Amino acid sequence: MVDSSVALCTYNGARYVEEQLRSIISQSTRPAELVVSDDGSTDHTITEVHRVLIASGLPYRVIENRVALGVSKNFEQAVLATSGDIVVLCDQDDIWHPTRLERAVAQFEARPDLTLLFSDARMVDAAGEPLGYSLFDALEISSADRQAIHAGNGFSTLLRRNVATGATMAFRRSLLDVAAPFPVEWVHDEWLTILAAAVGTVDLLEEPLIDYRQHRGNQIGAREPSLSHKIRRVLQPRGDRNRDLAVRTGILVEKLASLGDAVKPADLTAVRGKLRIERMRADLPENRLARILPVLKEARSGDYARFTSQGNTEILRDLFQPK
Repeated sequence: MVDSSVALCTYNGARYVEEQLRSIISQSTRPAELVVSDDGSTDHTITEVHRVLIASGLPYRVIENRVALGVSKNFEQAVLATSGDIVVLCDQDDIWHPTRLERAVAQFEARPDLTLLFSDARMVDAAGEPLGYSLFDALEISSADRQAIHAGNGFSTLLRRNVATGATMAFRRSLLDVAAPFPVEWVHDEWLTILAAAVGTVDLLEEPLIDYRQHRGNQIGAREPSLSHKIRRVLQPRGDRNRDLAVRTGILVEKLASLGDAVKPADLTAVRGKLRIERMRADLPENRLARILPVLKEARSGDYARFTSQGNTEILRDLFQPK
């Protein structure tokens, strides 16, 4: 049986951490260890962590950051401090379902090729009451994308946009040999997932294995999509979004190119294709009329559908977004 380590990241929010810790302690399959990395909390979060875990008998370690590292670097610190074969990510304000760890570990034991696994989640409010939709609903993961990931062909889906949420994620610790250090330009779960898809196999479980809590203190969250939200997204100011996407994609190109034969040539070609269109989008002029010809040229090429997060909706965004 493989050993599993839980990497839990905390920050101010002691009101939720006990419930999360007790959901880990009461798992049908307990982890071999729990590493808690606290990102500069100033309330009694760490006191709660010690109080609950000392009584549990679960081996654990607490790392305290006097100066906050931010979400991605805090998770990097936590996962690098683990020792288990399988690393399971955990946010302090969620709640694990009783068989979350058992279900994940069973997949890794049965599938030696599996590198990273993520699942759906039940969306709940601050009080833990169901919101009536799932995480996959909020992310609008299509049936075609799910089937591609199940078939081991998820790289193109994940290249367009990340659909794996860190709070639901588990991966083989060997992935860190490729993924660490995490670039500051990337969110940790996005970086881990795209690299896992490039050098190994990514899959998902359709069932919700955690309650994913949504509240005003969320550092990263998900909301149910609505028509008004989609319209606002198309019409919101461009800001640095396109430039940031181009920078992130450039970092990914360099990383995959450095891995040599571990990466399929077709995948590296695809990343370079995404870099080309993201750079084009970053360089679009402020004047909307001047954007029409370059945007329509890309639309005819099909690269919006192949490489951008919202496919052809991004055409409208590039045509109509204000500066």
